[in-house]
Amino acid sequence: MEKTKKQKPVEQKVEQVIEKPVEVKKQQKTIYKDKVYELTLNDTPIVYILKSRGIYWFDEEVGYEREMKYCENQRTVFVDEMKGVQRLSQIIFRDGQLYVPKEKQTLQKFLELHPWNGTKFAEYNAVQIAENDMDYLEKEIEALNVAQTLDIDRMEAVLRTEFGNKVSQMSSKEIKRDTLLFARQNPYLFLELAYDENINIRNIGIKATERGIIKLSNDQRTFMWGTNDRKLLTVPFDENPYSALAAYFKTDEGIEVFQTIEKKLK
Repeated sequence: MEKTKKQKPVEQKVEQVIEKPVEVKKQQKTIYKDKVYELTLNDTPIVYILKSRGIYWFDEEVGYEREMKYCENQRTVFVDEMKGVQRLSQIIFRDGQLYVPKEKQTLQKFLELHPWNGTKFAEYNAVQIAENDMDYLEKEIEALNVAQTLDIDRMEAVLRTEFGNKVSQMSSKEIKRDTLLFARQNPYLFLELAYDENINIRNIGIKATERGIIKLSNDQRTFMWGTNDRKLLTVPFDENPYSALAAYFKTDEGIEVFQTIEKKLK
């Protein structure tokens, strides 16, 4: 008799499933804080009442404008969500400022969505103000450094754009002093003028006009020779006459005129 072979037991592979720990996202806690808003108007009145009704805000989620108004007895700024009596409240800036405590979240929300936010008033931001101050101070330092490197002719040209023919009566020390003052008081404009490649050419044109070498018509549309009224240039419409003259001096015809004027000014 044949011996029956013993069958080997089948080994079952057990796969181990490693469960990854579920990351529980912590909900960020809403931080409520007091806020101060400031008027950004040129003239700040002692008392300014902000419009608080009849305002519409476009809600992109629903696709239409929603009416807003500020009512102290409501928890929302949207009229379609208000319940019960709507007691309209005034929003008053005193001496250009409005303090809104953290408890008045409805008012803070209303001011955030107000269409005049950023134009007639803005939230006071100490960090942003500090950054703006730093930018201005850095620009002021740059302007003062540039002012000290300019020669007297370019200083005169820059100042003439601000003071006109008054510069002709100023001494060199007065010109240097006023150039530094101009750089400190209005650094952005000063740097724009100081780096303008046409500023000296414009100055030559202005000086020539002051001395009668050339003439500018009363309507400021035509430059002529001062001796015979022969026309040199017609100023394009809506362009500064001396900017147009500087551009003319760079043309083939204008270069000869410019050289003649320079000789007469010496």
